[in-house]
Amino acid sequence: MSWLCWRRWELNQDSDFGQVKSFEARLWRAFFHFCYTRTMTFPFIEQEDPEIFAALVGEEQRQAEGLELIPSENYVSRAVKEASASSLTNKYSEGYPGKRYYGGQEYTDQVETLAIDRAKTLFGAAYANVQPLSGANANIAMYMALLEPGDTVLGMDLSHGGHLTHGHPVTYLTKMFNFVRYQMKNVETGEIDYEEMRRTAKEVRPKIILAGFSAYPRELDYAKFVAIAREVGAVAVMDIAHIAGLIAGKAAKNPFDAGFDIMTSTTHKTLRGPRGGLILVRESEELAKKIDKAVFPGLQGGPHMHQIAAKAVSFREALAPSFAAYAKQIIANTKAMERVYSEHGARMITGGSDNHLILLDVWTSFGISGGEAEKLLDRAGITLNKNTIADDTRKPMDPSGIRFGTPAMTTRGFGTTESARVAESMIEVLTKRDDATVERAKQEVKNLALAHPIPESFV
Repeated sequence: MSWLCWRRWELNQDSDFGQVKSFEARLWRAFFHFCYTRTMTFPFIEQEDPEIFAALVGEEQRQAEGLELIPSENYVSRAVKEASASSLTNKYSEGYPGKRYYGGQEYTDQVETLAIDRAKTLFGAAYANVQPLSGANANIAMYMALLEPGDTVLGMDLSHGGHLTHGHPVTYLTKMFNFVRYQMKNVETGEIDYEEMRRTAKEVRPKIILAGFSAYPRELDYAKFVAIAREVGAVAVMDIAHIAGLIAGKAAKNPFDAGFDIMTSTTHKTLRGPRGGLILVRESEELAKKIDKAVFPGLQGGPHMHQIAAKAVSFREALAPSFAAYAKQIIANTKAMERVYSEHGARMITGGSDNHLILLDVWTSFGISGGEAEKLLDRAGITLNKNTIADDTRKPMDPSGIRFGTPAMTTRGFGTTESARVAESMIEVLTKRDDATVERAKQEVKNLALAHPIPESFV
């Protein structure tokens, strides 16, 4: 049965964005996905651990029938999944290629070297470390490489779009380093107050000026960051975790082109790879050596070679010409959603978006909290997250905003028409909130999802 599903899908396959030629073909592809997830994906788990098997199949179905709008989430290819599940998970490889503390490293060295070379090519870096287990680990290792206890970092305020690892008081990093924060000058446009940033930098003399964000929908002025960093003798670092795929696909500017010294990143999100981290150095061998030493042995032990193999596979996918089209489509789809919210008078933080995400003030726009909106839309099969907005008067666990984006939808082959329709459905649910509207939206979402199945391959 699975072979029959595959053959019918294969005959109707189209090369662009994993789309297929007809609605009938899309239904066949969805049927193949149904067959595959129930007959081939987890046969040993099904036999050995029925409880975990049930949870895995449930999650497969949830992803297949719903829409993932969390901007930090995406789908990976079958090839990335295979690498993650490979026998490399059995291998300890402390150290770096050619300099390991264990034997039997012929193939692990090949894998890590490929991952490093592909990452350097993808982002125009002279050096790359692919061992960080996450984006947070990448940032922590970067701090450890560049700072001494008590040194100062100038980074974006979390409430204005920054990230926990950029110096939020709840993190242990603030017990070691001094974090000073910059903000937007105008929340309605997203403009950063660069003059205030420069004044602050001259006053506190940071060792690092950190750009990057987790909930900021605009593009930063990288040249201004670098100019301020050079003026005060700081290292210019950009956390590109959210927009790494846009940079790799040349749909967003590369901070290295403006002179940034280091970029940290995750390998999932818009880059569409496995969960993991990455540190890139533009040209300084001295900084690269400090980074390598901070990652291992400073912070981590043995690298997760199965994930590094998966990173290498995803980097190769991102080097394909089709990835550039994907990255551009992410932004086009975000703009399509932006237009819908604008037409309905909904308040978007910064007034819209230049990248993959939108931050919507649902408290002002619809009279509903971010927590309530998240739960309501989840009932309709639309997964996103509640999020604080700049100068939020509500608590973080039930803030005024929601954050959502288009990377995962775009991976499924959604275009601007479908993206706009999803935005319309969200507005209907947030406005009416009755069971009938939610159920109607849920069925429409399911139909859209099944007509755009999660692709197995991107190249």
